Amino acid sequence: MRYLVLTDVHANLEALDSCLADARARGFDRSLVLGDIVGYATNPNEVIERVQALEPAAIVRGNHDKVACGIEQADGFNVVARSAAVWTLTALTPEHLEWLRALPRGPIIVDDLIEICHGSPFDEDAYISDDLEAIRALKSSQRPLCLFGHTHHAVTFELARGADSATLSARHDMQIPLLDGFKYLVNPGSVGQPRDGDARAAYAIVDSDRRLVELFRLDYAIEETQAKILKVGLPEVLAQRLGVGR
Repeated sequence: MRYLVLTDVHANLEALDSCLADARARGFDRSLVLGDIVGYATNPNEVIERVQALEPAAIVRGNHDKVACGIEQADGFNVVARSAAVWTLTALTPEHLEWLRALPRGPIIVDDLIEICHGSPFDEDAYISDDLEAIRALKSSQRPLCLFGHTHHAVTFELARGADSATLSARHDMQIPLLDGFKYLVNPGSVGQPRDGDARAAYAIVDSDRRLVELFRLDYAIEETQAKILKVGLPEVLAQRLGVGR
């Protein structure tokens, strides 16, 4: 089985369409969506329709999905994120609001190899940004491969059976073989708002038969996304950060 893995699309239609076109050329069977489908950019309805059309094998909600559909308040968001969430709430159709509200929380077990979450397997909103947090996540995960998002950084942690420390890798456009005796924690990076210094859209394909994860980065029409953000009056910084991947 080849799984297309998407996370942190954040309503960026141009980035999502580029990833989908590239992934279809490479070939995949099913999809896995790790949350934060909306928020920040200006095409929440169109992005939701693209995701619905994929009929994901598994999908979890993200923190922006929860706030944008009114499940949670934006108390923990900064001013920019809050303004984007308020705009998104007004832009979503009633049907898409209900769809967001029905998204399940993670983690979700996909099969014998894979589980997915948004933040971490022990807390759907936790950020995994260092080795200590990664070790906790790896030890609490229930499958050899846990796929996560939330940080907008493409990164891989691995933990050997019985070990107490995780190995960190942050290379891009890489292949990750899943070896026996190891557990893996992989963030493919954000489709719609990368923050690791690389402005290109990010996604992954997991081949469960070959036990291989492939990470990809793609150029997309950033200027078009930026123009849309400015046109609707969202904070200018949302457009600026897309161009620098921060």
